[in-house]
This record gives sequence, C-alpha cells and structure tokens, in this order.
Amino acid sequence: MADQRGGIFVKGVVGAMSAMAMLATAQNFPTKPMRLVVGYTPGGAVDFTARLIGQKMTEMIGQPVVIENRPGASTAIATEKVAIAGADGYTLLLIPTSTAIQSALRKKLPYDLDKDFSAISLLAVGPFALIVHPSVPVKTVAELIRYAKDHSGQLSVASPGVGSANHLAAELFNMRTKSSILHVPYKGSGEAVVAVASAQTPMSLPSMASVLSLIEAGRVRALAVTSLVRVSSLPSVPTLDESGLPGFDYAAWYGVHAPAGVSLSIVNQLNGLILKILQLPEVKETFHKQGMESQASTPLEFHQRIKNEIALSRKLLQLAGIKPE
Repeated sequence: MADQRGGIFVKGVVGAMSAMAMLATAQNFPTKPMRLVVGYTPGGAVDFTARLIGQKMTEMIGQPVVIENRPGASTAIATEKVAIAGADGYTLLLIPTSTAIQSALRKKLPYDLDKDFSAISLLAVGPFALIVHPSVPVKTVAELIRYAKDHSGQLSVASPGVGSANHLAAELFNMRTKSSILHVPYKGSGEAVVAVASAQTPMSLPSMASVLSLIEAGRVRALAVTSLVRVSSLPSVPTLDESGLPGFDYAAWYGVHAPAGVSLSIVNQLNGLILKILQLPEVKETFHKQGMESQASTPLEFHQRIKNEIALSRKLLQLAGIKPE
C-alpha cells in the first residue's frame, strides 16, 4: 500500500513539474526565431499577407519571423509540413481559403485539417469582384442574369483553376441565379483576369487586388462585389446582396494555424499578438490598398469558419459535377 501511495506521489510530482515546465515555456515564449510557412511562391495575396503579418510580428516580439515558401500540390505540401512540426508554437501556417477547399476536393490528404492543427486567428477577408469585359452588353447584375439566361450555355466565366475559390464563387452565382454559365479554368489568377481584359472570356470573379487597376483603367467593368458590405476601395460598386441576391456572401480569407498540441497559453498569446497587429492603422491601410479588410477572430471562431468553408465547398463542388479525387 505504501509503495502504491509512493508511486502515486512520484507520478503526481512528475506531472506537476511537467505542467510547471510547460507554463514556464509559455511565459517565456518566444525565445527564438519563428517560421511562417506559405503554400505559394513569393508574390500574390497569400504571400503578401504572410510577409505583412510576419514583419509586424518580428517588430513586436523581437524575434525574427521567417517566411518559408513551400509551394506545390495546391498548398498540401506546406500544410503537411506544419502538421508534423513540433507543437511548440514556433512553426505556423498561413492558411488561405484554398487549403480548406482542398479538404473538400481531395479524399486522401496527408493531414486532417480539423484534427492536426490548432487554429490561431483569422487575418483578413477579401471579396471577389464580379467583372465583365466592356463589350458584354450589361451594366447591372440583373441585366447579366437576363443575358445569361437568354444565352444559355454560351456565356463563360474565367477562373484560376478547377476548385479554386474563384471557381466556387462562380458556381455559387450559378446556383443562386439558376444560370448555366460555363467555367473556363486558366493556369492562374493573372491569366484569368487578362482573359477578360482581352475579351477572350466575357466574365470572371477575381480577387479585388488582382483587378483594381483594370477596373480603374476601364479595361473591365465591375458589376458587384461578393461581400455583404461594399468595399471601401470601390465604394460605388454595389454588393450582390444589394443587386437582387439577398445574403450572398462569399470571400477569400487568410488566417494562421499552428500544429495540434500547442499549449492553450501559447495559442492565446499568438491570438492576442495578431489582434494587436490587425488593429494597427498602417496594417489596415495596407490591406485596404489590396482590396482586403483586416479581420481578427478567436481561435474557436476561426476553427468553425474552416469547418463551414469545407461544408460549403463540398456542396458547390457537387453542384459543379466535380467529384473528390
């Protein structure tokens, strides 16, 4: 009996010491450089967001935050790398909408987005712009819907690729308007936008950042934005909600994950740090110039957003006739 009590006592002491060590580590965090992994090459909205946040984190914590670009497999390479990283908070993932879509599009991934990560916070949201080439004889969403139905099977929409967020935004538009606009995938967002500006494809739903200059130059016509509220960089362009599609709200988002198992204390520290960064006027203004809005969240809110995105993506992929691979 004494031996049992002694064993219990020793286990209790070891457990308490382990908990104290974890607490001390969390209180001293961070004490060395951190990595923010990105599933795309340098350039573009995802990399831009990572570098902006990484720079501000470096300034606030006094430790370098290194941006590590690991492109390939539609962000799966970068995502897997972080999933198997040490759960100490020093390796983070910049996760965009496309990573959540991959969980709906692919049956076999080397990670589980729901179980292998600790959500930290949402960073920013960027709606899409519904654009047409000026030669398309429509100036409002209502006119576009009528035109699409009068030319059923003839109107097409460009996107950066099958299963991209832009593609799913177009499928959601098809679903809400009961249209049959054909999808034309390109090799990237730049090519899809150029296709509309050069009249190769009549319409698209690109990110605001990729199309603002073309809208201002009159090379494409913006009919609406996909968020529930108007975008400050295009205040005269209505939302789809205002344009006869009530509740239409679909946007690209960007956030931060850590590997599963990171202590709650460190998760909360990182969340608080990001909240401070997103409140900085210069950060808000920088996002604004890219057609994006800074937006923080709690870890739980961000986790739920990802689950909702996966569920919606499955529905839209099914609508588009795309089966998970």
